[in-house]
Amino acid sequence: SGGGIGPGSGGGTGGGPFRPGSGIAPPQLLREVRANYTDDARRRAIEGDVDLEIVIKRDGSVGQVRVLRSLGGGLEQKAIEAVRQWKFAPATRAGSPVDVVVEVSVGFTLR
Repeated sequence: SGGGIGPGSGGGTGGGPFRPGSGIAPPQLLREVRANYTDDARRRAIEGDVDLEIVIKRDGSVGQVRVLRSLGGGLEQKAIEAVRQWKFAPATRAGSPVDVVVEVSVGFTLR
């Protein structure tokens, strides 16, 4: 109800997470968990980055995750599992925490 755009009540806009910029202060990474290799990827000597688009929720946790670029060998799933454990100081709009969509890369390098 109300005079806004999108779901909710009162006036304002809704309909999904913001993108950093234009008055949206970006989130800050507080805790990063490194992704593990799969046996298949190690055997095939796959290296590179898995690129993900993630929603960082207003509580600093990671919500929805979408794969933008994969490497194969099951590394996308390992990247998603690691990123879901990351913790952020949330993005803010006018001082209030908001959901945002950002792109991140998870690197895989054999040692």
